[in-house]
Formats: sequence, structure tokens, C-alpha cells
Amino acid sequence: MKKILFLVMAALIAMPNFVEAKSKKRVGLQLYSIHQDMGNVEASLKKVADAGYTVVETLGSPNCFGLEAAAFKALCDKYGLEIVSTHTSIGMDPNNEAAVMAQWRKVFEGLKTMGAKYCVIPGFGLGNDLNYLKQVCDYFNKVGKLGKEYGIMLGYHNHAHEYEVREGQCVWEYMIENTNPEYVFFQMDVYWTTRGGKDPVAYLQQYPDRIKMLHIKDDFVIGASGKINFEAIFKQFYKNGYKDFVVEQEGAPGNSHEARLARMWEGVGESAQYLGNAKFVKKK
Repeated sequence: MKKILFLVMAALIAMPNFVEAKSKKRVGLQLYSIHQDMGNVEASLKKVADAGYTVVETLGSPNCFGLEAAAFKALCDKYGLEIVSTHTSIGMDPNNEAAVMAQWRKVFEGLKTMGAKYCVIPGFGLGNDLNYLKQVCDYFNKVGKLGKEYGIMLGYHNHAHEYEVREGQCVWEYMIENTNPEYVFFQMDVYWTTRGGKDPVAYLQQYPDRIKMLHIKDDFVIGASGKINFEAIFKQFYKNGYKDFVVEQEGAPGNSHEARLARMWEGVGESAQYLGNAKFVKKK
């Protein structure tokens, strides 16, 4: 009888941890945020999970931080981290397009192995005129069409300079209007959009079906600066029917490499805590 009572009590004690793990909010991290400390990939992924993240966006494909796609996915699975996307890019080469597309196939094959659904170009040479920009858009359409064969959708991540005006056109808006929504989406970085003089919420309202993913970013720790209305952004994003977002953190302060690494991890944890406690962030 005592043995049965002990087993029941042990099960009850263990249950809250199980429930807590299952009820974590769906908060993602772009692993660029911690790339300075990825020498031990498994140890760092464990830290990411322990901080409260359940989703990651990685760098590269089919290799990630020196690991092949299957091995990287196995580690993410071990720590309950869903791989939603990657940041990677391959430049245009009109004279050798077949070779370029062969490289993209390898990227998409790796992402399919990892179970990702997005491949995001983190920046690209956009030229100096609309004629060149149109060529870039056409290239993205071709790559995105190829990605669709693998069940992967191609995205583009903005910085502030995409909001410059070229020949009377806002570059970012031109890119949206000249890419095929069947093949290309946009990952809005809300920090850089704000720095570019634009309102993320207004763009989410203007292009509700094109912005399928967000980079949640601040001066450093999410929500600490008070400069960005994250609540309004999340509410509109969810209203549009999307849920995939990742935190990106840069610029950890410190007088030494060790101090910067320590502050980096503190910041990653503080950002997860802010979003985990925010009522406007959904669990699923």
C-alpha cells in the first residue's frame, strides 16, 4: 500500500512540470541572436529551450552550425524546439542559372528534412533602379516556385533601407507588388520597419496576406525601450491569421567577450520572459 501511495504521489509531483512544458507559449528565437556561442550546439539549444523558447529560426541549410540537417533537427527535437525557418541566400547569376537553382534545391531539401516551412532571404543587393529591382523580384519568384515543390515558401526579411523611395516607389512596397504571393512572402522586422519611418501595424493592415512571419526586435531586450507597440503589432498579426514570429537580439553590451556573452544570454532570457508574460502573446 505504501509503495502504491508513493507512486501516486510521485506522479502528482511530476505532473506540473509536464503540464507547464505543454502550456508554454509559442515563442521563437532567431539563432543569429546567440551565434557567438554556438561552439557547443547542443548545450546552446538546451539553453534556448530552458529560457522558454519553443520555436527557432536557424541560419543556413542544409548545414546548420556545422551539423547536417537531420542531426540538427534531432537536437532541436530533443529539446522541444520546432524549426520554422532559416535565413540564407544565394545570389543571382543569369549566366549560370541552372547551377544556382541546383544550390537552392539543396537548401530546400535540407529545410524539408528539418521540417521547416519557410526559407527567408535575410537581405539582398537590390540595385539602384527599378529595372534591376524588377529583376530581383523575378528571381525571387523563380526561387519561390522551386521552393514550393518542396513545400517551402520563400520569404524576404527587411531592414530600414527597403523603405527608401526609388523613382517614386517605396522599395519594399514595390517588392511586394512585383512578387507572386503564391511563391513569395515577407518577414517583417518590426524594429527596422519602425527605424525606416514606417508603422508596422499599418503595413500589417495593408498587406494582411503577404506578411506571414515577424522578427520581434528592440534596441536590445524586447519591450525594454518602450519605442515599439508590440501589443498592437501582435493583435493585428494574429487577426491576419498568422502566428510565426521569432525574437532577434543584437548588440549585447560588455567590456569583454565573456561579459557580452553573459549579457547576451540574460537578454535572450529576459525577452522570452517578457513575451511569455505578455497577455497579447498566444500560447499556440
